[in-house]
Amino acid sequence: MRRALRDNGLSLFFLALFALALAGQSIAGFFRNNSELLDHGMPAIGFGEFVTSSDFLVDVAENWQSEFLQFFLFIAATIWLVQRGSPESKKPGDEGPGDDADQRIGAHADPRSPRWARVGGWRTVVYGNSLLIVMGAIFLLSWLAQSLGGLVVMNEENAMHGTAAITWLDYVVSPDFWDRTLQNWQSEFLAVGSMVAFSIYLRQRGSAESKPVGVPHHVSALESE
Repeated sequence: MRRALRDNGLSLFFLALFALALAGQSIAGFFRNNSELLDHGMPAIGFGEFVTSSDFLVDVAENWQSEFLQFFLFIAATIWLVQRGSPESKKPGDEGPGDDADQRIGAHADPRSPRWARVGGWRTVVYGNSLLIVMGAIFLLSWLAQSLGGLVVMNEENAMHGTAAITWLDYVVSPDFWDRTLQNWQSEFLAVGSMVAFSIYLRQRGSAESKPVGVPHHVSALESE
């Protein structure tokens, strides 16, 4: 058990933080939502009703889709684009998906390689792009959930103000939808770009996301090995 906790410490740490943050968001959102209902002369709702509501769904999905879009684009961009000196990038000259030998696939795989990396054909192609596929799929599903939840919320607000309901297509091209969406996207892109740039010149001793402290600025972590 102790070894399993050590070997999976990073994943478990962030999973625990995620669960705590989601629980905190649900509790804070529950009290905020009921406060707004009471301000409008409407009855409060139960916690279970709130966490299954469109209000809660849209807030959660809105953040998820921007995070997974960030990683989807970063994974895709780092195939072909480089940043000299950043540990978040391959070294200049290594752009592209690499050859079979570099990737240890097909005839170049060893017995410990994942099965789909060894068998070749479409399975190796799918497995070779599986991280990008999964990140993209989660982004699209989260984006869809956000748009559907946001549509329900907007139509509820329209009903309260005596205006007509709108369709899903009307909502996803509305300023309200893109205002909420782009607020999240721009912060994610800034965070990734800052990490790439700052890691050229700044260090954190002992972190896998940083070059060794004494490595020159223009040298990537891979070049220093």
